[in-house]
Amino acid sequence: MGLKIRLARAGAKKRPYYHIVVADSRSPRDGRFIEKIGAYNPMLPQEHADRVRLVEERIKYWLSKGALPSDRIHRFLERAGILGTRPIPAQTTAQLPKAKAQARLKAAADAAAAPAAAPAAAPAAG
Repeated sequence: MGLKIRLARAGAKKRPYYHIVVADSRSPRDGRFIEKIGAYNPMLPQEHADRVRLVEERIKYWLSKGALPSDRIHRFLERAGILGTRPIPAQTTAQLPKAKAQARLKAAADAAAAPAAAPAAAPAAG
C-alpha cells in the first residue's frame, strides 16, 4: 500500500478549502483517507497564520512510515522546516532531436561551413 500525503478538497463552489490528509495512493482525491493532518485555506492572504496549518508530529510520523508528499505538500513542508528542498530531476534527452535528425543537422552545418572556406581561396588565386 503506497501512502501519499496530499490535499483533499472541501468547501463550497468557488470557495476552496483543503484538508491535508494521509491516504492510500489508489483512493480518490476527495475519498477515503487514513488521517487528517492539517488544513490549507488558499482564500487567506499568504502571510496569514491560518493559511496552512500542519500537525508536525503526525506528519513526521507518517513520513517515517514511508508516506510520500505531493508537490504542493512538499512545498508546505519545506516552508515549515520539516523537509529539505526537493531535488531537481536531471533533464531527460526526450526533447532532443533523434539520431537521423541530428545527422541531418550536422550535415547541414558542415555544408554551410564548407562554402565559407572555398571563397577565401579564390581571391588569392586571382
